Amino acid sequence: MSNRARLIVPAVVACVLGAPAWAAEGAPEGVSGEPQSAVWTDKELNFVYMGFTTRYSCDGLRDKVRDVLLDLGAEKKDLKVMQMGCSSPSGRPDPFPGVRVKMRVLQPADAPDAKPTDQPPVAAHWKPLDLKLRDSFGIDSGECELVEQIRHKIVPLFATRNVDLKTTCVPHQASAARPSLKMEVLVADAAQHPAGEPQAAR
Repeated sequence: MSNRARLIVPAVVACVLGAPAWAAEGAPEGVSGEPQSAVWTDKELNFVYMGFTTRYSCDGLRDKVRDVLLDLGAEKKDLKVMQMGCSSPSGRPDPFPGVRVKMRVLQPADAPDAKPTDQPPVAAHWKPLDLKLRDSFGIDSGECELVEQIRHKIVPLFATRNVDLKTTCVPHQASAARPSLKMEVLVADAAQHPAGEPQAAR
């Protein structure tokens, strides 16, 4: 092999091996897949918790739902979570605590429910999420029913994929293990994860 070939081959190999690192620059940590175009879409929700094992105060449920919405990717500055239909005093468990939600969530730009907007599309990626309820006793084993209702009533409002729910809910009995709710959520490349959000009361 000539001296010129000896110089060219290592350079080509270095370029090929270095390409993935260059392509990943600028992407959020933990994201997967290729970048895609997304738009912010308005969503509304009336959520009433109905469970037998664990009871919540209206303000406690409000804070838990707000935390979940932020973890799923709701835009923080426009998020409104208001108590609804509550009959018990603040801080006391309510028979049927509820919240009314107004929010903006990311949807793929080509999704059927992505409404036209004056704002330009944003770059987004899919990110793995292991959804955990904050400020929970033990390992969330008593919140199995809430996790199930979050899966069926709240998660569908967001752009998600590979949703995996594992629960063994038994009425009036805490499950032996923490309920597991994992998925991939669509997040903006420049999304900032909130910290220090108000914690829920039981």
